[in-house]
Amino acid sequence: MTTSTESMKDLDTLVDSFLDYALSHGLTVRPGSFENPRKTFGEHAPITLFPSKFPATAFEEACQIQELYNELYAAISRDEDWLGSVMNELAKVDTFVGRLWKLHKEVKDEGITQPLSLGLFRSDYILHVSSPSELQSPVIKQVEFNTVAASFAGLATKVAEAHAYFQRSGSYEPIVSIPASSIAENHALDGLATGLAKAHQAYGVSDAKILFVVQHDERNIFDQRWLEYRLFEKFSDFCLGKSTDHRETSVSMEEKTRKLLLEASPTLQEISVVYLRAGYGPDDYSTEQDWQTRALLERSHAIKCPSIATQLAGTKKVQQVLAKEGIVERFIKSRTAVKRLCDTFAGLYPLDDSFSGIRGRELAFACPEFHVLKPQREGGGNNVYRRSIPEFLQRLPQAQWSAYILMELISAPVSENTLLRNGVPVHMAVIDEIGIYGAVLWNTQETVWNSGCCGYLVRTKSTDSQEGGVAAGYGCLSSLQRV
Repeated sequence: MTTSTESMKDLDTLVDSFLDYALSHGLTVRPGSFENPRKTFGEHAPITLFPSKFPATAFEEACQIQELYNELYAAISRDEDWLGSVMNELAKVDTFVGRLWKLHKEVKDEGITQPLSLGLFRSDYILHVSSPSELQSPVIKQVEFNTVAASFAGLATKVAEAHAYFQRSGSYEPIVSIPASSIAENHALDGLATGLAKAHQAYGVSDAKILFVVQHDERNIFDQRWLEYRLFEKFSDFCLGKSTDHRETSVSMEEKTRKLLLEASPTLQEISVVYLRAGYGPDDYSTEQDWQTRALLERSHAIKCPSIATQLAGTKKVQQVLAKEGIVERFIKSRTAVKRLCDTFAGLYPLDDSFSGIRGRELAFACPEFHVLKPQREGGGNNVYRRSIPEFLQRLPQAQWSAYILMELISAPVSENTLLRNGVPVHMAVIDEIGIYGAVLWNTQETVWNSGCCGYLVRTKSTDSQEGGVAAGYGCLSSLQRV
């Protein structure tokens, strides 16, 4: 990018227009701190000024295998024996996972009345270049698989619309040329709304409601509201959503029918689907009442998105165990499909007393600069990187090491973009992470409906930043330009 006076004027004009567009179209988040009881403040979401370049073939592969990933994690969630073997070991060193798994088993022993489960998933990837040779095409490697609170479908859809608007209006032309057909359309918002509607229909009570359970003082609330609004726009004739703070949720359950009921003036409202955007970390369970509420939701006849089993299927430990040879074959029978899935796996190691665990410990201390240490947590900001790994492990009792997995760092190609945070544009070297959304509905025996790929997310971060979480303050939302 040139820095002439004229080009700087063009850039300033584009930034001003982009910020106006963001605020006008709900591409927003809550401020980091504010004192306003009505919560009337908002600011633009962290975004990129231009779409992020990404190889078309790699993007298409990520989209195409999402149907397989949906099927894989639905199968894991209903395989009580296999999931239990993983969780029982993990529960010994992770008290949060242990309590969730204990609650799942208590509900199962009591008798699960709702055979259906809904998954709104997102599989995250970074491009990997194994060789500096220009002949080596980059491939996608999975960072993680999200089975609970897979966020940003609303804002990801909005930022793709923004980039398409500025391309079509010619606003990019003085600065950069972007072919119209290269910006990938994003239907993530419609895709996840359709998944919720499918589950609501399967529940079979037309005047029931979908309950969104959200975190207290959620900065990313507009992303979640967009999903609620899209449900109304597309399915208002039979399907409505309602949001509630997880600390203020007033629900009850009919013991005989296990109908989940929400206190709503003037009567109680039956709930068809519980969509959890809270409850994925220990901070959401600060009191025993929080745990009792989660137990009530899990015991109820409402369809859970996710159930506890599905939430725990998304732990890093499951991701690591799946990478072992022969494991994916338990759930996916096609050899071709298994290979396509396994080709996306990065190197993953436990830190236990197994053969691969001992290897993982050796790598953690001998060459930490090529690895990242991951706990069983979501939301960004939880990982330990590179040379910080040995010191971190040395501070922990060795018995707790197996609560973490060691993952090979993905060697991502570097590009450039202009990042917008707090109204300030900064042009810098960046790397991009894509996420592919999928929705799937299943029962205890089989998959009922599988959306395949239903949209995408791009998060762009500085090459100096280890983490990529947007809500946690590390990355910026972008869209995808196929190259």
